[in-house]
Parts: sequence; C-alpha cells; structure tokens
Amino acid sequence: MKIGAPKEILEGEARVAMTPDSAVQLRKLGYDCLIEAGAGEAAGFADAAYEKAGVKVVQSAAALWQGADIVVKVREPVAEEVARLRKGQTLISFFWPAQNEALLEQCKARGATVIAMDMVPRISRAQKMDALSSMANIAGYRAVIEAGSNFGRFFTGQVTAAGKVPPAKVLVVGAGVAGLAAIGTATSLGAMVYAFDVRPEVAEQIESMGAEFVFLDFEDSTADGSESGGYAKPSSPEFREKQLEKFRELAPDMDIVITTALIPGRPAPKLWLEDMVAAMKPGSVVVDLAAEKGGNCDLTRPGEKIVSDNGVTVVGYTDFASRMATQSSTLYATNIRHMMTDLTPGKDGQVVHNMEDDVIRGATVTHEGEITFPPPPPKVKAIAAAPRKEKPKELTPEEKKAQEAAAFRKQTITQVGMLVAGGLLMALIGAFAPESFMSHFIVFALSCFVGFQVIWNVSHSLHTPLMAVTNAISGIIILGALLQIGSGNWLVVILATFSVLIATINIVGGFLVTRRMLAMFQKS
Repeated sequence: MKIGAPKEILEGEARVAMTPDSAVQLRKLGYDCLIEAGAGEAAGFADAAYEKAGVKVVQSAAALWQGADIVVKVREPVAEEVARLRKGQTLISFFWPAQNEALLEQCKARGATVIAMDMVPRISRAQKMDALSSMANIAGYRAVIEAGSNFGRFFTGQVTAAGKVPPAKVLVVGAGVAGLAAIGTATSLGAMVYAFDVRPEVAEQIESMGAEFVFLDFEDSTADGSESGGYAKPSSPEFREKQLEKFRELAPDMDIVITTALIPGRPAPKLWLEDMVAAMKPGSVVVDLAAEKGGNCDLTRPGEKIVSDNGVTVVGYTDFASRMATQSSTLYATNIRHMMTDLTPGKDGQVVHNMEDDVIRGATVTHEGEITFPPPPPKVKAIAAAPRKEKPKELTPEEKKAQEAAAFRKQTITQVGMLVAGGLLMALIGAFAPESFMSHFIVFALSCFVGFQVIWNVSHSLHTPLMAVTNAISGIIILGALLQIGSGNWLVVILATFSVLIATINIVGGFLVTRRMLAMFQKS
C-alpha cells in the first residue's frame, strides 16, 4: 500500500505530516511513500531529502490523492480535499469531529475511513501517538517566547549598578501539557510563575516545576474539574464565580498571563474577562493559546495581536506550533508513524483496522460508511485523582512559639538520650579495653559524631556544591587513619583500614559528581 502526504492548503500552515526520517520508518513497515512537491519546504525539508529517503515526489495534489491508499495530513481536510477522497481510502489528520459534523457526513458519504489524531485517547499506551500533547508542548513553549517578544522587560530579576529589576510575574491558566510547558519555560527564564487549574491533582506537578499553585477557597466537593481522559470538564456556576473573583484579585499584579483552557467538543471557556485586562498594568501581555476555539480572553481576536485601550497586548495567534514548523513536523510525523505501526501489526504494508483496539477505535471517526464518533469513554483516567489538599492553616504568633518550644524540647531529649547511651557504651568499653585503645576510640567516636552533625544538618540541595569540602575532610580522615594503622593494635588497624576505604570511596565519588556537574556547563 502507498502512504502519501500532500502540501497543506491552509494559508500560513508550515507543518508537514511526513518527514524524511519518518518515511524511512514507514518504508520499514512495508509502505511505499509519496510526497507532494514542495510539501516540506516551509518546515525545512527539501524534496531532495525525501528522494534520498526513498520517497517518490509527486508533482500535484490531485496525483497524490489519486495514488495514495493512506493520506496523512496536519489540518482537517477542506471541501476540495474531501472531494478527492474515495471509498476504502484512509485519511489520518487532525479533524475535530465534535465541531465538524458536516465534514463527518461528507467523509462518510465518500466511504473513507478517517482517523482523527485529536481523538487519540489519553492513556499510557497511546502516549507515543498523542499528537495533541506533542503540539501543545511546542505551543506552550512558543507562547512564552511570544510573550517575551511583546514584553518590555526581563523575565528574571536583576540587581545592577543602574538599579534593581524585579522579576516578571507570570500566571498560567490551565496546567495541561501546554500549560506545564509554559510553566517550565517561564520558570527557566527566571520569572515568578503562578498557575491555576480546576484539577486539584496537578498541584504537585505545578509545584515540582517551581511555580506556585493558585488555590481557591471553595469547599464544594463537585468543584473537582477532573474528567476521564486527562481533560478538564465544565465547572459549576458557583465555582466559576469564585474562579473569576480570584483572577480579578491577581490581575493587577500579573505582567504576563498565558491561558490554555480547553474543553473537548466545546468552545473555549471565557476566563480572562475584559475588566481583568483593564486592571492589568500598561505593557502587560496576554497570550491566548485557546484562540482557535474562540479564546479564553474576551479581547482575543483569532489569528491577530491587538493592544487594548490601557496598553495591554493580547496575542491570539492560532499557529503557535506552526511557528516552529521543523520541530512540530518532526514530532507530528513521529506520532503518525507510531499510529501506522499499530495499524500494521504484520509489518507487511497492509492496514489492519482493528476496531477492538482501544486506541484505534477511539481515534476512528468514520469507517466502512458509518460515523463512529463519539467513541466509548476511556476506561481509565489519564491522571489519577489525588485527595484534595487542604490549604495550610496560618498559625498565630503564640502557636508558632509553642511549636518551636515543643520542637526544641524534643531535640534536647533526643540529644541527651544519645549522650547517655554513648556514655554507657564508653563505660562498658573502658571496663574491658586497654588504656591505649581508649585514647584511639575516643578520637574515633568524636570524629563520627562531629562528622555526622556537620554533614547531616546540611540541606540536601547543597550536598553537591559541598563535594569539595567533604573531599577535604575525607583527605584528613585518610591521613589520620594511615597514622593509626601502624599503632600495633589489631582492632585499631581494622578500624583505620575501614576508614581509609570509606574515605577513598567518598573522594572518588565526589570527584566524579563534581566532574559531571562541571560538564553540564561546558559548551559542546
């Protein structure tokens, strides 16, 4: 069978559904590959690169659609492309079936099988085909870049001879794949990042990336926005009002707002209203990643960038992933290739459309003259719901003092207990051990105690930078141990030898860790 990728018709779309590398893998599955001339040029893939990979370059779209048994695209087909579909042909692309009922009917009438990459279920086994996540990851990264290009200051805070520059404050609304990518990018640039999501289970993910999760003081148990498949679900009116109230509180302090909230099959919810934009400082930026589905911001104009009356820039581009076409095409083509791997279990170039397979069934929207959308609901949640965390209670000064006093008493009792136990042990050893041994043993015990207190009480995050210090301490231990080896007492010799061994391991390990840490800062 032949699999072909036409040039995208939509104006400004630079991505392509097949790359030279993905074509090599498709040929290993037994397929002959076709590409329309010039289809990959905007993404940086020349026709010559395809020919070198064994792909046949077809001069026209009509010839490609006629010659291919399977057509792979990025965007959903337009009327001109639907008219070229034939019975038994398979189309794989983004499709958005919930918003394209007429398109579904047209594809059904043509007798074609349509696999919607936006309908791949978000389950562990299907992650390699999850094109939505691939594109959302790029869009989230690009959103921060676009925000930075429209923002007139640094992201990171700086203290210079000319004055102090505060860090930018960034709010990310929605912590899906795009939101997490935006959080990671903004955090790495040094901004103070805040994030909100209706799904409480993502709070740990947000905090692990260095951002602050925005909690709502809302006790309604139905406010959990989790839905099977890893998406958010519509919130209750009460929850939405509380949410908007929180956003109005945050708006005057935020320099950059990135909205990513989408609900499958529905227009994008309005979360950043006109009065919130009006409350922001002049020069602030709103980047709306949901612009293609109507936008999360009241002022968003899909495909455009505008400046509000109070000087806030609202970016409503619908082609964030396409603005990084080479990277996007590479990832999307890989998603397509993995889908074809599942469709070709025999690796013989023959499609086996197994409707019993959860992934294939979930992504198929028309098959054998029937509309198969919507699919059965996923059997598992993409993110397991975690117990809701209660917001920590603020302690009064008296409670803080009582807590500190209790901790001090506990620490004192522990230390006294250790000293008593150590004293008893020393008394027992002194009763039976020779006097010469006791002088060495006291030094050994004190070294263990001091070393433990010095290292154990250091924060774990500082251990690696302290490798040089611990290496120096280990060197002193080795030197002292070597002096003790010649003492003549067999027990002292054993302990000294053991000390040399352990300290040597510490030194070697310390140098290896330090070397790896320094290598991270070397330019390749």
